[in-house]
Amino acid sequence: MTISDPIADALTRIRNANLVKHDSVSIPASNLKEELIKVLQKEGYVDSYTVEEKDGFKNINVTLKYNNGQSVISGLQRVSKPGLRVYSKAKNMPRVFDGMGIAVISTSKGLMTEKEARANKLGGEVLCYIW
Repeated sequence: MTISDPIADALTRIRNANLVKHDSVSIPASNLKEELIKVLQKEGYVDSYTVEEKDGFKNINVTLKYNNGQSVISGLQRVSKPGLRVYSKAKNMPRVFDGMGIAVISTSKGLMTEKEARANKLGGEVLCYIW
């Protein structure tokens, strides 16, 4: 089975694991998904992650973060989709809940938050919102 939108699949796996309060979730690995999880860890939305290879397949095991039993991630939304790509210039970067969340942007310098993209004066594809 091929997944037409691997980023949406990864976000859905994280969303579903959060809803049932799992400690961790396993996601099929790719460089883009690993960079996405790295941004989430740096911003404090996930606790940690490891990349494991088993039977020739790589998986990213993400340890989810909770605060007093409540998930740190209260929402995830895919913005740019395979059928409708969404791009933004540096000066027009979206603000998620007036700065309470982050937008993950794919730039020429790699994945970063909208704040970093704005500071580096880089535009790019708006992958997702996380709050």
